[in-house]
Amino acid sequence: MTDLSIRQATLADLDLLMAWRMEVLHCVFALPEDSDMTALWQANRDYYNRALADGTHIACLAYYNSEIIGCGGICLHNEMPSPDNPNGRCGYLMNIYVRPAYRGKGFAKCIVRWLIGMALGQQTTKIYLETSEAGRPLYRSLGFREMKDMMIL
Repeated sequence: MTDLSIRQATLADLDLLMAWRMEVLHCVFALPEDSDMTALWQANRDYYNRALADGTHIACLAYYNSEIIGCGGICLHNEMPSPDNPNGRCGYLMNIYVRPAYRGKGFAKCIVRWLIGMALGQQTTKIYLETSEAGRPLYRSLGFREMKDMMIL
């Protein structure tokens, strides 16, 4: 895995990030290739412009032998401090993606570890995510556990 490198994406990478984000959305949500993504594309572009600039989102690109093979991100925010999150700093892992030809080789784990390191470097004390059944073993291996008493509207 010595040929894997991960770098933080910046606003200079916006077009590249957008291409990867659209690929992720198509894959995760099983969207047809001819789906009209115009509004969602613009909303994501606006998000990246704002959140990369103000530091509330850290995005990364993973390279293997100089080819981009995956990406990931973490949204940083604050909630009210509590016993399970004393400083209130939270990170929401998202957009963790490795192209199919490179899956099962530990690359996603490297991306997640890199993002966790970035978040911990900003004193983030609570990191959470949504995952597919296929992703659960990866996250469990990194110490994530199920969250009880959660609901969504």
